[in-house]
Amino acid sequence: MTEPIPEFRFHCTGCGRCCTGDPARHYVEVSRAEQKRIYTRLGLSPGTFRRRYLETAADDSEGIRLLENGRCPFLNEREQCDIYDIRPNQCLTYPFWPDLVASPAQWALEKQRCEGIDHGPVVSPEEIRSRLALAAK
Repeated sequence: MTEPIPEFRFHCTGCGRCCTGDPARHYVEVSRAEQKRIYTRLGLSPGTFRRRYLETAADDSEGIRLLENGRCPFLNEREQCDIYDIRPNQCLTYPFWPDLVASPAQWALEKQRCEGIDHGPVVSPEEIRSRLALAAK
């Protein structure tokens, strides 16, 4: 992996745009351990959780299926995540995903979607490396 861009600024504004996407192309990748934390919190059986929330991608990874309107099913009407404290690593590591930090062009493109990119404090290289390590799990 390429060394991250030397300086990133980021401050989450809670706008919820990172929790939306094209439901035909996007989903929130979720590991089995993450699934268990979520279905336990929701009081659902694993099977019910799978049927209600999950889809399987062509590479056999599993993810939380977005609603028809492109929103994550856990994004509430106040634009807040109902499972924020146990959110999947994909959510926890945003916007420090490998493809975004390795490319100034991709970072700039994502900035059009996320109002917190290039705002707020500088995020240290150590923090970025820590988040990238989480993303690799």
